[in-house]
Amino acid sequence: MQGDTVMKKRVMITGAAGNMGMETVNLMKNELTKCELLLFDLDNEHSRNQLKEYESMAGVKVVYGDLLNSSLVYDCVKESDIILHIAAFVSPAADEFPERAMKVNYGSTRNLMDSIKKSGRAHEIRFVFIGTIAETGDRMPPIHWGRVGDPIKPSVYDYYAVSKIAAERMVIESELKYWVSLRQTGIMGPKMSKIEDPIMFHNCLENVLEYVSDRDSGRLMRNLCIKDIEGTLEYEFWQHIYNIGGGESCRVSTLDMYKIMYGKLGFTNLDHVIDPKWYATRNFHGQYYTDSDKLESYLEFRSDSMEYFYQSYLDNLGALVPLAKVITKVPGGQKLMGTIIKNKTKKEAVKERGTIRFIEDNDVEKIDAYWGSKANYEAIPDKLSDMKKFTDWNKVINLDHGYDESKPASELNLEDIKGAAKFRGGECLSTSMVTGDWASKITFKCAFGHTFNASPKLVLEGGHFCPECERKSWNYKERAKREPFFAQVWYPLHGKEDGREYKKVVSELDV
Repeated sequence: MQGDTVMKKRVMITGAAGNMGMETVNLMKNELTKCELLLFDLDNEHSRNQLKEYESMAGVKVVYGDLLNSSLVYDCVKESDIILHIAAFVSPAADEFPERAMKVNYGSTRNLMDSIKKSGRAHEIRFVFIGTIAETGDRMPPIHWGRVGDPIKPSVYDYYAVSKIAAERMVIESELKYWVSLRQTGIMGPKMSKIEDPIMFHNCLENVLEYVSDRDSGRLMRNLCIKDIEGTLEYEFWQHIYNIGGGESCRVSTLDMYKIMYGKLGFTNLDHVIDPKWYATRNFHGQYYTDSDKLESYLEFRSDSMEYFYQSYLDNLGALVPLAKVITKVPGGQKLMGTIIKNKTKKEAVKERGTIRFIEDNDVEKIDAYWGSKANYEAIPDKLSDMKKFTDWNKVINLDHGYDESKPASELNLEDIKGAAKFRGGECLSTSMVTGDWASKITFKCAFGHTFNASPKLVLEGGHFCPECERKSWNYKERAKREPFFAQVWYPLHGKEDGREYKKVVSELDV
């Protein structure tokens, strides 16, 4: 496709019919004087309904197909200038079908990367990879503030995170000139307000997330594309990993979020609504970011606060809102309404993957993963008001990354790398490197004796380390004993003898 006078940039959007994808498309359709769109999604009823209006729109091409179809992917990639890889097989479905999660999330990224290289335009095409906050896993208080470069630590059973970690590693080591990995946080908006799934009880009451809205996620993608097309996006933006976050107004603990949500219905006592024994106390994901402003400084996408989500929640309830407000004001009304809400939500907690189901089945491995032990679970008070609550939310504990971060990147040398490797329980086996070269691979050995090649960018900026350890299992108890770097995200939340090894059923090598 070609404009009247100049060739327009073509933006390929994978997962165009999804939540983040549609928000992106709805903004990008207003930019067709500057670019053309290639919208890619699976051929199913949902995608066709979502993208129907775009099928006949000038400047837009809609492709229905599978990202695992390498020839189809190549045909799309070879004529694209910017690729927004938003498509993914996400949790909770990814946790139920781990093989599919790896096949889709890793396999699709590999096909896109291979197609970019095959096109002969690997030094021109922009590749935007969407990672996830789940890559760094459980960051409960007091280590609830984090940044890029902190240890990669997917929560046990989180195969969405496992697949994204493998894919991100491939992107970082791709040698493309224009790549970026954007680790997406929880996306709040109308769809989040409608979630009814056991995963809602995996989200610990004292977990935190720095959310971003669906609308701001779309705006982020739009601004990235337009700034790049207009030549105002600095080259320094590329070849980095960023945390996506909505900033201060989007930071909230799960319990505080419930207080506000139920408060809008008239609840003043959450004992009527929330049973703390239904909630996990570890092994989810989330953190506040000390570095999310960095992406905002480049792309200026933030506009929504958590109020957008609370309004979405009320909109979803519709006519029930004024009724609830009346009932909760009368004597016994909060208890009545709370019982109704509890009975409804409990149906999710007793399902497969539900926290109550884990306890009823005495599933020791799940109990250890989500509470640490049966004794820990039993120690949870029956009433929310009796639960000891964390209060020091603003205290930031910055993790040590094992090298002098005040040193300019251009001055990073082999001694810095050797020190960082030692802090990770391993060693750098290479005897030379070009000072300031973050991209070229060098040789490492991990604390368990595995030898591998990795770039300083992957290790220091990405927080990745040994691929063999990552593929094999969740073996965090032993890793913490041998790796001071990793111990920083383990011991604040676990005892010295907490944890067991959980074998992983799939890795990227199976794709």
